This record gives sequence, structure tokens and C-alpha cells, in this order.
Amino acid sequence: MARLALPSPYGPAFQAFGVVYGVPVWGFAVLWAALATAITVRTARAHLPFSLTWWSFTFPVGTLVTGTTGLAVHTGAGVFRWAAAGLYVALVAAWAVVSVRTVAGTWRGSLLRGAPPAVPAGETVVPANEPVIPAYEVPELTLTGDGIAGRPA
Repeated sequence: MARLALPSPYGPAFQAFGVVYGVPVWGFAVLWAALATAITVRTARAHLPFSLTWWSFTFPVGTLVTGTTGLAVHTGAGVFRWAAAGLYVALVAAWAVVSVRTVAGTWRGSLLRGAPPAVPAGETVVPANEPVIPAYEVPELTLTGDGIAGRPA
């Protein structure tokens, strides 16, 4: 596509650069996908509970499918065509699993339920054997965006 957007000799040069850059990056992406898959399978065997964060699996896989398809188009290599097709099947399977589990969890009412409060309303958490002094009562401290910091004298 660079040939259509840029005049000669820049268009063909950028198109060649895209392939020369894309192939090694694709290799790293496949390595990432293999590692992520191994870690996810290992965690799933240790009971990985379903949550809406599972949707985050679909974006990088979709990006890998798009990049692989682009390399298949620009190189004409059969390995990229087969990889793009296989990755697309994996993406559709991931979408199907996550979609079904999202609908099921929503239907049961367990998925969109809020997390229980860490501290029940009206209760105060006090460290053992230490008095609680509000920050506004300590003159040498001031609240900042980074927490409590000392104020210059």
C-alpha cells in the first residue's frame, strides 16, 4: 500500500521496509503468543476464574491476526497465509468462549455483581496498639497527590 500513498522511490522502499521490519516483529509476537498461551493454560489448570478481563485476550490475538494477514498479502508466503487462517480460527474460538461465558455469567447474575467492600461501612480500620490521628491534626504534614508528605518549616 505504500506504493499507492508515496511517490517513487519512496513507496517501494517503505513497502520493503514494512516487510523487513514486520517479519522479525511477527516472530516476537508469535513467541509472546506461545508464552502467554502456556501461562494461561497453566493458570487455567489451577482454576482461573472467569471475569470480564478475559475479553483482554481477544485484542492481542486480533492484532496478531491482522499483522499476519498483512504479511501474507505483502509477501505471498504460504506460511503466513496458513498462520493467518489458524490464528483467525483461534481468535473466533476465543471470542466464542468469552462471549458464551459472559452471557452465562450475566444470566446467572454472578458476573456483574460488585465486589464486597474491603471494610464494612461505618467501621474504622485501626492498626493494633496505635492511636489514630487524622492528617489534618498533624501540623507538620500535608496531603499531596502522592500521599502524605512533610511540609517545609
